[in-house]
Amino acid sequence: MYEIRIHSRGGQGGVTAARLLAMAALHDGNYATACPFYGAERRGAPVVSYVRIDSHPIRIYSQIRNPDLIVVLDQSVMQSVDVLHGLKTGGKILINSTHKKDFFGYVTSYVDLTGIALRENLVVAGNPILNTPVIGALAGTGIVSADSAKSAIRSMFSDERNIRAAEAAYHEVRV
Repeated sequence: MYEIRIHSRGGQGGVTAARLLAMAALHDGNYATACPFYGAERRGAPVVSYVRIDSHPIRIYSQIRNPDLIVVLDQSVMQSVDVLHGLKTGGKILINSTHKKDFFGYVTSYVDLTGIALRENLVVAGNPILNTPVIGALAGTGIVSADSAKSAIRSMFSDERNIRAAEAAYHEVRV
């Protein structure tokens, strides 16, 4: 089972990104679950979402304590939350950044999700929405296929800007 923990802030699209990722995994022929964890938070508060992907039925629906992959949609969350806590040895990190960040012992990928969202004008209440670009980036790292990522996005959003943002992130993600 492949386990992913997504760290974001309320209103950025982290919860929707988890749902989209699970849908894309289903399109790839896998089993998947998406589980958000938040209280009565407001826009801007830290939010954590969890995704499990497996080739066998998944009977666990809970928080993920030892993920294989950490996704960080907003670096400022790292000032108040230990996002690397429990990351498996040899685990991977995908971070929204314009440049590489090194985390000793982990493979780190990065992509400017914020810049992509702004280029495509994926903005709500002045804030860039990062859910569809991050699905493209995850497809770019091989977590799901690009076709499945696009299918999942199209099943939820009709605006083609979301597809363009995902495609851009797919091509721009760097290790």
